[in-house]
Amino acid sequence: PRRVDGEADNAFTKNQERSNLMTAAKELSTDIAQTIIAMERAALERWGNGDPSGFLEISADDVVYFDPFQARRLNGLEELRALYESIRGQVQVKSFELIDPCVQVIGDAAVLTFNYVAEDTNEATSRWNCTEVYRREGDTWRIIQTHWSFTQPKLASADQSD
Repeated sequence: PRRVDGEADNAFTKNQERSNLMTAAKELSTDIAQTIIAMERAALERWGNGDPSGFLEISADDVVYFDPFQARRLNGLEELRALYESIRGQVQVKSFELIDPCVQVIGDAAVLTFNYVAEDTNEATSRWNCTEVYRREGDTWRIIQTHWSFTQPKLASADQSD
């Protein structure tokens, strides 16, 4: 069957609308990524000055948290607050890098992954992997899951005996 000019115009219009929607979605995703990375960077700046409140302020009440120094997952903002208050003022970072941050947006959730390299005031360097899951709550984003792990940790050899 042959297309009538009106059908061709209609197909062109639908393709253009689809393209416009995809462009708008990509721009929105980029805006969200920039917002989340800026939030994380600001919280890390405060963290490096001994102030964990930057993370507490952007975490949801139902946040869960893992790091290699915890025997179990921390559940909720109050448990996270207890941990952070126990180390308030003890973390002093001279400089840090947020390496290759990647934000993947899925509806009202976004996953931020990055490598973190920090030099403390004693010239010691620490290297970490981080995954943060954010949830949109109204007009703001809140962390609902945090996972920190060492980058390429030195693992005991399987043939070593204790």
